[in-house]
Amino acid sequence: MKRLAIFLAVSAFLAISLLVGRWLSAENAERGDVLELLRAQARGDVTGMLKELTCRDAACLAVVRKNAQALHFPGDVKIVLLQSGTAHALTGRTKPTRVVWITSKHDLTTVQCVLVRRKGNAIAGTSVSLLRVSAPIPRESSCP
Repeated sequence: MKRLAIFLAVSAFLAISLLVGRWLSAENAERGDVLELLRAQARGDVTGMLKELTCRDAACLAVVRKNAQALHFPGDVKIVLLQSGTAHALTGRTKPTRVVWITSKHDLTTVQCVLVRRKGNAIAGTSVSLLRVSAPIPRESSCP
C-alpha cells in the first residue's frame, strides 16, 4: 500500500511537472519569435519580418516596410524588456506584447508593440503567432 502511494505521488508530480513545462515553453516561444522579428527588422529585411508575422493586409504591410527602412540598425539585437500581454495564459489569448530593444551598435532603445495570439492549453499544447508589429512608440508609453 505504501509503495502504491509513493508511485501515485511520483506519477502525479511528473505529470504536473510536464504540464507546467509545456505551459512555460510558450513564454520562450513568444520571446524567440519576437527576437527573430526584431532581428529581421534591424537588418531591413521585409521578407524575414513577414516570415514571423501572419499579417498580409495593406496597412500591416505598410508598417512592416516602413519599420524595415526606419529601424535598420547595425549590430546584434538585444531585448531589454518584454512585457507580454499573453504571459501565463492558461488558454488562448490575443494581446499586445510591449518590447524594448537595442542593438549592440545603436544605444538608443526602441519600443514597439507586437500583437501576439496564443492558442491551445498546457494539456493539448500551445502555439504562438505574431499578428502585427507597431511603429515605434514613445519610450514611456504602453501598448494599446
